[in-house]
This record gives sequence, C-alpha cells and structure tokens, in this order.
Amino acid sequence: MESPDRQLRYFVRIAETRSLSRAADGLDLTQSAISRQLASLEAYVGNALFVRTGRGVELTDCGRRLLAAAKPAYAAIDEALDDIRDKEGLSRGTIRVATVHTLSYYFTADVLAQFVGRHEQVNLSLMGRSSPDVVALVESGRADLGFVYDVAVNSADLAATPLFDDEMCLIAPMAHGLSTPVDLNKADLKLVAFPPHYALHKMLRSAVRKLQIVAEAETVDAMLQLVASGVGACVLPSRIPDRVIAEHDLTKISIASPVLMRRIVAVTRKDRPPSPLVQELLQLAMEAAH
Repeated sequence: MESPDRQLRYFVRIAETRSLSRAADGLDLTQSAISRQLASLEAYVGNALFVRTGRGVELTDCGRRLLAAAKPAYAAIDEALDDIRDKEGLSRGTIRVATVHTLSYYFTADVLAQFVGRHEQVNLSLMGRSSPDVVALVESGRADLGFVYDVAVNSADLAATPLFDDEMCLIAPMAHGLSTPVDLNKADLKLVAFPPHYALHKMLRSAVRKLQIVAEAETVDAMLQLVASGVGACVLPSRIPDRVIAEHDLTKISIASPVLMRRIVAVTRKDRPPSPLVQELLQLAMEAAH
C-alpha cells in the first residue's frame, strides 16, 4: 500500500481552505487530481473525511479527529525542515559575489571576512570587475550578489539596495606641489584612469572639462604603481585605506571641484529570491555601510 503521506498533506490543505478547487489551485493541481488523492485517503482510513456543502466542504467527525493529529505534526515537521535548511543545510555550498575593484580594498573585504567567520563551511567566490561587468554577472545568474555604483544599474531584472555614498579624492606622489583641496578643472593634471567602460572613467569624462588621461589600468594596484612611477595622478575613492596609499609613497588630496561622488548599491535578481545565506551577507553589508 502506498504511503498516505502525500494524501495527508492534501487533506490538511483542503481542510484549511474548505474547498477542493482552492486547495487544488494552491497546490498547482487540477481539481480532479486532488479529488482522486482524497478518495484514495478516505479508502485507506475507511471513512469519509468531508461532506460537500453549497459553499465547499466541511469536515466529518473522522475528518476533525484526523486534522487534529495531522496539522500540528506537519507544522512541526515543516518548522524543523526550515530550521535545518536555513541553519544547517545551507551552511555549505558556494556564494558568488561580484564587486567593483575599488570596494575590495575598504568594504567588501571586511564584510566577507565577517561572513566567513560565521560560516566557515561556505565556499565564497569573489570576482572583481568593472561596474558593467558586475551588473552583467548578476543579471545572468553567474553572481548571487553584486556591489556596484548605482549609475551602472539600468536593468529591470535587478533589485538595488543603497549602501553608502563614495566620495572621490586625488592620489598623487608625496611631493606633488598641488594646492589642497584641488580644483580638477583648473589644475593641469595628467591622470591615470580605469578603461573607458568603467564607471569612474565615465564620471571623470562627464565632470572634468579638460581631462588628460595618459594611461589606463584595470586594477587599483596597477594604477597606484603607475602613479608612484611618475606617470600621473589618479582619482579613487577617499575610503581607500591610508596604508595602501602609503605603501606606494603616495598621498590623498581632497577635491574642491567638481564634486565627484557615487552611490554604492548591492544588486540581486528580482526573480530569484536570495537564499538565506545571501540575505545574511546583504544584511552584513548594510550594517557595515552605516
């Protein structure tokens, strides 16, 4: 005899909705299919469990006795399954995070370190990319969570959670001879920048009237090395740690004009609810941003 477990689940749903059609809709079944399952269960127990009324169905005495035993039992099972799934079953696996390069120096590294400290069994994959690439990775499902500049997010498929505003500064050699703060529209500066498709490059193009970009680099380290070698200065977020700048014998210079600021957001797909672990990582990012 086939186990009546599935039929009992259907029975509980019918009892809760008091309707075969509503129960069928909620279970994504046809009404005839759920009727057959109910008939099979009634044959198994040897008694009718419902009587039909003009508005649906009502429990018989046998049905009420069975519901009193089955409903709390399944509620306890479902609660245990959810708890195991959230706390144990999903404590392993892989979370894929995409981030713009600059954030890995002062934000994502700290957030991910805190997360890994809580979930040592989780395999964390971190991808440093340009803003458009981060958006594309999350859109395609190749990344579960992305950290990116909001100006790059132009997709109806993504949900964006604001984190913080990132203010830019000029980074130059110690003996720069520039006024502080500096006006980028007045200073005659040669700049090292990210490639044209990067959000920070586009920001400079739109804000600085006479922009002289003499070299491009795809990573912060490469950019700082070029600046240290005397190629030019660069514009990066002011949150880049001082120790990273000092390692290259460089210094930060505040920018008086133009105002260079971008908002950092976390992006996920709208049609794929984040897993509990991704939700936890997002929560840690939101807490770290404030």
